[in-house]
Amino acid sequence: MDLEQIETKLSAARTKLILDKPFLGALVMRLHMEAANPDWCPATATDARKFYFNPEFIDQLSLDETQFMLAHEALHCALSHFARRQHRRKLHWDMACDYAINPLLIGDGLKPPPGSLHLPQFDGMTAEEIYPCLDEKNDEEPLDNHVYDEENSKGTGSGKTEKEMSPKDQPSETDNEGDESENQQSGAGSAASQPPPLSPDEAETLNIQWQQRMAGAAQQAMQVGKLDGAMARMVDHLLQPQLPWRLLLARYMTAVARDDFSYMRPSRREGEFILPSLRSNQVELVVVLDTSGSIQDQEMGEFLAEINALKGQMRARVTLLACDSSIAEGAPWVYEAWEEFELPAKITGGGGTSFEPVFEWVTDQGVSPDLLVYFTDAEGAFPKQAPPYPVIWLVKGKEKTPWGQRIQLN
Repeated sequence: MDLEQIETKLSAARTKLILDKPFLGALVMRLHMEAANPDWCPATATDARKFYFNPEFIDQLSLDETQFMLAHEALHCALSHFARRQHRRKLHWDMACDYAINPLLIGDGLKPPPGSLHLPQFDGMTAEEIYPCLDEKNDEEPLDNHVYDEENSKGTGSGKTEKEMSPKDQPSETDNEGDESENQQSGAGSAASQPPPLSPDEAETLNIQWQQRMAGAAQQAMQVGKLDGAMARMVDHLLQPQLPWRLLLARYMTAVARDDFSYMRPSRREGEFILPSLRSNQVELVVVLDTSGSIQDQEMGEFLAEINALKGQMRARVTLLACDSSIAEGAPWVYEAWEEFELPAKITGGGGTSFEPVFEWVTDQGVSPDLLVYFTDAEGAFPKQAPPYPVIWLVKGKEKTPWGQRIQLN
């Protein structure tokens, strides 16, 4: 097998990506290509700096499948999968990342090699959304190898840390910004040894750099009109300022707290000076759970625990509703400010989704809450008009809401 021919094939696939799919092509250009030892790289791999490849594997692929693998590794980097695992089990996180990436590439017209992970039910979902859906007993391995983490889910590797390696074994440092002339070249000579995992500082630096690279690649692709569909929606979502949903929820909820200062004239017995005094009224809060089946009990419990922590600060009286296509049996559940706010023992649901019954119920009660918070996947029928009180939608998934304040759960 001629390594030079393999490198020519990779270069041709990269050039075709640049011409046909400039967004993906621009990302691929940021990864220096290097032949790797098949003992730790049976197919392809990335450490968020380089694209590693097994020459024998690339030799078996068509040009279209080679494009797919190049774009696949580049998207792992652009989506910062190397910095998002946190507490999750590495093997299942790697699987979730592949299940999230591959539908995007397939939807963009690329052809996956045999063995690529793809399940239609995960289309349009993020790795964080897919991870809890994976069966703990499912040990199916990704086609590629993710070597930026401390654990290595597959392959034996050298087992050496960077300090234990001799100078000639250590991977050479490359400019993270990517010298364009260097990126045009493929790694030649002996196969590369497995790179050491990223340190937290390295992961953070690369995270910022890949965000910048993705923004630049998206801008270039949009200028030539070649970024649309699911890929465009994904980029738009990721480039929006991201804040934890708990912080956003706290910000909007505490904004309605009715604490204010009063300068009303005191009685004569209190003296002649007029000093500000703090007055506080109870906040009326309506919380709604979507029980159509898309949200798990654990997620509901985390959401209610957050509401419970906030309602004490707000002195809020909470009315809890549950709804799929109709209000759940046993609702409403009312909790005073001093009572523990928790999930009822039994909530019926699991049917279709409609948001109209909740707002009709509030209207029929003749009340106007200070705030209504709806925990949902936003897949259902909305009322045509917004109510005369503020509404927060805490959304699991990527569906939009026609009105109200939308907060992304992930």
